[in-house]
Amino acid sequence: MTDAHLADALPPASEILADIDRAFAEDVGPGDATADLLDPDATATAVLTCREDAVLCGTAWFDAAFRKLDPAVQIEWLANDGDRIPAGSAICRLAGKARALVTAERSALNFLQLLSATATVTARYADAIADTTTRVLDTRKTIPGLRRAQKYAVRCGGGTNHRIGLFDAMMLKENHIIAAGGIPAAVRQARAIHPSLPLIVEVETLDELAQALDAGADRALLDNFTPAMLAEAVAYTAGRMPLEVSGNVEIDTIRAIAETGVDFISSGALTKNIRAIDLSLRLNL
Repeated sequence: MTDAHLADALPPASEILADIDRAFAEDVGPGDATADLLDPDATATAVLTCREDAVLCGTAWFDAAFRKLDPAVQIEWLANDGDRIPAGSAICRLAGKARALVTAERSALNFLQLLSATATVTARYADAIADTTTRVLDTRKTIPGLRRAQKYAVRCGGGTNHRIGLFDAMMLKENHIIAAGGIPAAVRQARAIHPSLPLIVEVETLDELAQALDAGADRALLDNFTPAMLAEAVAYTAGRMPLEVSGNVEIDTIRAIAETGVDFISSGALTKNIRAIDLSLRLNL
């Protein structure tokens, strides 16, 4: 992933600052009572260490947290978003007001450990199918209020973003199809209402896949297909429509799915089944 591609995926600065404001509202509130122990003019340095192998992500949120409290803080990154960090590595040095460093620490680390976790999990999934033509997609199964941040983290880990929300693509699922009177009718109605939006149709059988292809859907979402069904779906469509696989996607199954030749594999595990990366920030007065 190039810096240009990551910059394109990074949320705007205003959104990142809004994330920091919400974090400070719940953590700092009217003020950091413990930090009142420190001389307001005292300065300090700090070193951030990553205690486990990880893919770094979230430096913009980390920076924004400290600069919110100390605009003059000096932050020197020894690695960039998307870099693979060995356990025990120092990844950042800071120098600034001691009060700001201790007050912003938790919020800054919360963003960094969460987004690095998403990037790290994504990298594991992407690595497992790196030599295939299949791409790993995220889903809408994200932490409320942090979707764009986590989708950026997916990009840092080598994954590809699916739709942002319910507004930038149409996905006809089982209940939409039932309500519309079947796949052909649902596709016709969707095209009439939002002709410019990408249209994805979820299918559960090979017959439904044929209906989606004939109706002119942009992509089929193969839900809980067996490996044999996936191979048959790839052979049937023969490149005429991209195929996405969803359901029962885990790190130990993704390889076999990709080897069937599907175009995309989407997994909620990238953003919801994560464990925070172990980070440590140590101050020196």
